[in-house]
Order: sequence, then structure tokens, then C-alpha cells
Amino acid sequence: AIHEVKASLYKYYEQVKASGLMEFNQAVQTLKNWQVEVLNSFSFNYSNGFIEGLNNQTKVIKRNAFGFRRYDRLRFKVLLHHQFKELKDFQVG
Repeated sequence: AIHEVKASLYKYYEQVKASGLMEFNQAVQTLKNWQVEVLNSFSFNYSNGFIEGLNNQTKVIKRNAFGFRRYDRLRFKVLLHHQFKELKDFQVG
């Protein structure tokens, strides 16, 4: 399976090279720089999506809570939100 992905990736590199579009050449260079990581993403079933979602929610709370004067209250609101986020009827703040 990973060999098929790698072969398809190299085929894509050749198609981009043949197209002559400079923008795609930059994209291919980025893929080549991160090729090991890109191929590993097909090999392993790991994702940081859950953590990225938590980080995004925390940033939204921080942005909406700009008026907090005390850090401990902001921290408490973030912790409460993440603790009870699976409850649909619970709203913090």
C-alpha cells in the first residue's frame, strides 16, 4: 500500500515538472521536503485533529473572554469548557 502511494507521489512530481507551472513546482518542493512525514501519514493511523480542536476552542474562549481581569477565571472557564464539552445542554459562561 505504501509503495503504491510512493509511486503515485513520484508520478505526481513528474506531472508537475512536465506542466511547467512554477507555483506547482514550489508545492512539489514542499512535498519533497516533508516526504517522509507525508508517507508516514499514510502508514500510521495517528492524527492530532483532536488536540488541534481543543487548541482552537481554547483560542476562541480566550478571544471572547478578552475582558477577564484575572487569569485564574479565564483558566477556570477553559477547564470547565473542556471538561463538560460532551454535554450538549451545558453552556459555560
